[in-house]
Amino acid sequence: MANDTTNKRKAILVTPENCIGCRACQVACKSWNQLDAIKTKNTGTYQNPPDLDADAFNIIKFIEVPSQMDPMRWLFLSRRCMHCGDAGCMTICPSPGALFRTPEGAVAFDHKKCIGCKLCSSACPFDVPRYGEDGKMSKCNLCADRMAASMTPSCVKTCPTGALKFGNRDELISAAQKEGFKTIYGEKDLDGLGTIFAFKDEPKLYGMLENPSIPTSVIFWHTYLKPLSLIGLGGVVAAAAIHYLAIGPHKEEEEKEEV
Repeated sequence: MANDTTNKRKAILVTPENCIGCRACQVACKSWNQLDAIKTKNTGTYQNPPDLDADAFNIIKFIEVPSQMDPMRWLFLSRRCMHCGDAGCMTICPSPGALFRTPEGAVAFDHKKCIGCKLCSSACPFDVPRYGEDGKMSKCNLCADRMAASMTPSCVKTCPTGALKFGNRDELISAAQKEGFKTIYGEKDLDGLGTIFAFKDEPKLYGMLENPSIPTSVIFWHTYLKPLSLIGLGGVVAAAAIHYLAIGPHKEEEEKEEV
């Protein structure tokens, strides 16, 4: 299921150690993409909003960990679409053109072509796709419109500390390796991620998945059911599979007889 992007694809390199939690990237993303404000409430953390949303393509996670030097240590992590080289969301999407690969290697979406099946949510190992009130999917598209005009993604342009860098993926990885980072997360996972992370600590300290992979249900759909649906055979089976993958089994509870 690998894609045909070249080694010259673009990427964002995230260096959490340089992040100060200012969330300027969040504001820049909302401004450029004209995303609505989200009504939230205080939940006892500085992290806001609490997670990704149809109107929040990227957020900064605030992570508290014990420290030998201080009572508590803050870790900040940019959470967003990973723009996988082998993208489960693209593999399973039944609507042609709803999710597509840009020339720069980003996984972008066409809002008008989304049919609201929610299969991409079940296929994403990073739990990224979100659905708005209109029932359609939204997520970070790596500022595909800006890249097409040879511009830097808005979040990267706004970052004041260099925690976000944008450029040729291979060059970003090479530079991070030369700087001595212990782990370049996403270098090879899922045919290489378009959002890569330079860690000095173990990725799991930041809550990152170890060896992320596409769910087997997506592989089954791509290998067996999707070809049948495309040629008009096994349509009922394919439709049933879509329902099962997106919603899961559903059993009606039997009404209890009144005594």
